[in-house]
Amino acid sequence: QVQLVESGGGLVQPGGSLRLSCAASGFTLDYYAIGWFRQAPGKEREGVSCISSSDDSTFYTSSVEGRFTISRDNAKNTVYLQMNSLKPEDTAVYYCAGTVKVGGLSRAPTYDYWGQGTQVTVSS
Repeated sequence: QVQLVESGGGLVQPGGSLRLSCAASGFTLDYYAIGWFRQAPGKEREGVSCISSSDDSTFYTSSVEGRFTISRDNAKNTVYLQMNSLKPEDTAVYYCAGTVKVGGLSRAPTYDYWGQGTQVTVSS
């Protein structure tokens, strides 16, 4: 059974850090591009970051560039999203998603498998 499970969300003060994990089971992560998306209440799902399967090239949406870092550990079948200098506007449910496709990785419809999401709340 193909499954993605996110963890690492929580409540953090502005300026703080969190590391989200996306653990895969039922398939080998090496061959999959992984994307991180987020959805805040009343807003559309937004692509945050992604990492390709071919050469580990990465993409970041402009609002998180320089603050977030995506990485993968194929030995652990896990992708991480390190989030630093968090802001209240980063508050959302964060989802990871996987696909074997090589293009359109910033777009949600590209992805075939989704996790259940993890809540990130940035508040003082």
